Amino acid sequence: MKGCPFCKLELIKQQRVVLENEHCRFLQMPQEILAGSGVIVPKEHRETLFDLTKEEWDATYDLLGQVKEILDSDCAPDGYTVGWNCYPVGGQSIMHAHLHILPRFKDEPFAGKGIRHWLKSPDNMRKG
Repeated sequence: MKGCPFCKLELIKQQRVVLENEHCRFLQMPQEILAGSGVIVPKEHRETLFDLTKEEWDATYDLLGQVKEILDSDCAPDGYTVGWNCYPVGGQSIMHAHLHILPRFKDEPFAGKGIRHWLKSPDNMRKG
């Protein structure tokens, strides 16, 4: 894809490939707030996780275990938040499937708050 920063890695200057296998890459870039976080992306352009092949699913799983080992060693987090956003309404801003891996720490202001925390808020109740 012409303007996809996960297909054309040079579009995000500070982005770097930390690990890769035949089908996927783990990418990181410097993060002030979410230190150590990154994404696993398929090498082929796939819009969402629903478009991944079986081989890409397996490769994502394999890379996820390796990423955890690296982050455990480098960051020593107290937990993890791992997840996908799909389509703009689901929070996906780059239309190339990417699995977020976020190391979490006890001293964070939002420690203990997971993916669904803010979605369960009464402020998110549908009208009608």
